[in-house]
Amino acid sequence: MREYLLTLCITAAVTYLLTGPVRKFAIVAGAMPEIRARDVHREPTPRLGGIAMFFGLCAGLLVADHLTNLNEVFAKSNEPRALLSGAALIWLIGVLDDKFEIDALIKLGGQMIAAGVMVMQGLTILWLPVPGVGNVALTQWQGTLLTVALVVITINAVNFVDGLDGLAAGMVCIAAGAFFLYAYRIWYSYGIEAAAPATLFSAILMGMCLGFLPHNMHPARIFMGDSGSMLIGLVLAASAISITGQLDPDALNLYVGSERAAVHATVPVYIPLLLPLTIIAVPAADLVLAIVRRTWRGQSPFAADRGHLHHRLLEIGHSHSRAVLIMYFWSALIAFGALAYSVNSASMWIVLGVVFLSTVGLVLLLLPRFTPRVPVWAQAFVPPRYRRRRRKAAAEAAMAQATVAQAAEAPGGAEETAGRARITAGVSGVNGATAIGARSRFVDRH
Repeated sequence: MREYLLTLCITAAVTYLLTGPVRKFAIVAGAMPEIRARDVHREPTPRLGGIAMFFGLCAGLLVADHLTNLNEVFAKSNEPRALLSGAALIWLIGVLDDKFEIDALIKLGGQMIAAGVMVMQGLTILWLPVPGVGNVALTQWQGTLLTVALVVITINAVNFVDGLDGLAAGMVCIAAGAFFLYAYRIWYSYGIEAAAPATLFSAILMGMCLGFLPHNMHPARIFMGDSGSMLIGLVLAASAISITGQLDPDALNLYVGSERAAVHATVPVYIPLLLPLTIIAVPAADLVLAIVRRTWRGQSPFAADRGHLHHRLLEIGHSHSRAVLIMYFWSALIAFGALAYSVNSASMWIVLGVVFLSTVGLVLLLLPRFTPRVPVWAQAFVPPRYRRRRRKAAAEAAMAQATVAQAAEAPGGAEETAGRARITAGVSGVNGATAIGARSRFVDRH
């Protein structure tokens, strides 16, 4: 664990220290695009934050290669080199996109090529444990197609959710933390060396996100851009692929018997592996909704709009920081809920805890939809929009009635006083309209 933590800290430190110089370089290079219609920030902000994240990845792999225990990962597996090759390719495509805005289809092709490069070097899915059937061996083409599809979906899911300051980096960091605990448990508790690369990739990914977040929190001083969002998406997908389909269920020794029974017994353990998108369920849901929404309108699935989940949170009435925290909450609930269920699926407390936290999340999500009644003694401690305005409205109505009464009693100056009363009553109507408000058009006749 100490070597993993050291690798994480080195990666975070390198990413953090390089982000400042990268920001200055992005400003000089002109990687500050104009504000688009779908953007929520108001000032041009430099991109290319993925440069610092990529060098943090390189530093983490370099440090891990020189550590005593983690050096075995590089000696026994070619997966770190496969990850570095694919990451370098996808990072280069992202840098070009941040600077020159390349076409979406070209980016999609680059993502598929980067996934293919990792497959050619051994980072691929070999088999899948299917409940009721057993281990299903995949052919070379099936494993390649499944691996490429998983990489492309994860990259675009992370890219789509990168719309608010600190949102993508924080959500991926939460997912990587949950996956790190899972992979470390498989590697340390069961002594399975095949889980070591996934554990290393998750630790490095956490360091990349933690090192970049201080510069990217609202108000952001730099954006990661596509060079960063596609990079962390690829690393997250590589972590899942590294352990999915390459770990034999019988090696866990959770059940003694037939292969089919062993797969049945290890289904809770394999939930985060067979469905790696559970750790990025929120970005994946945003991706699916975006594709359906755009194709329904007759647009390209890659056309940008303001219909993402974080945009809807802002439209509901949440502030920028609160919207980001709500997305963090749901990501952590889904990721760590799946992790807890994989550890002990027979515990009812886990299910009850997830249900309770989901209720809390729904209340926080719908908070701007209603205005709670705050007691008089607590109004000084809440924002102005939660304070009662009935007393103020009653005082204005009483003042208007008193003015009308004075106009009726006063023999002189009644017209002037009545005029002032009519103006006051008219303003208190709906949006200041006099035709629907409290002003009467028959006052002049009397």
